Amino acid sequence: MATQIFVNLPVKDLKRSVEFFTKLGYTFNAQFTDEKATCMIVGENIFVMLLVEPFFKSFIKKDIADATKSAEVIIALSADNKESIDELVNKAIAAGATTPVTKQDQGFMYSWGFQDLDGHLWELVYMDPTTIQ
Repeated sequence: MATQIFVNLPVKDLKRSVEFFTKLGYTFNAQFTDEKATCMIVGENIFVMLLVEPFFKSFIKKDIADATKSAEVIIALSADNKESIDELVNKAIAAGATTPVTKQDQGFMYSWGFQDLDGHLWELVYMDPTTIQ
């Protein structure tokens, strides 16, 4: 069995977060969804658990970081091409996200990202396979 990754993120309003990520084209596993959490499907083995803050807090002893004021992680996802990055980030902006950084085009690598409604940072990266040796 391949290793799977489940990124757990606290959210203030689960319904609002689901609506936001649905606008970006993501789907959710109904089997792992209730009023406290949902499982967003990012890829074959990549999932993001969106947990309402009180439920997220039940798994930790630390305070929940305010992602609108500080950063602990940047969730980076690969993309097939530059155009798909621009398309997804523009969808995110239209759905209420902000873009804390500008596009980075280094020739061999292109990236751009957004800050979601709860302040979590998402980065999309395309690496030109012809430049990888």
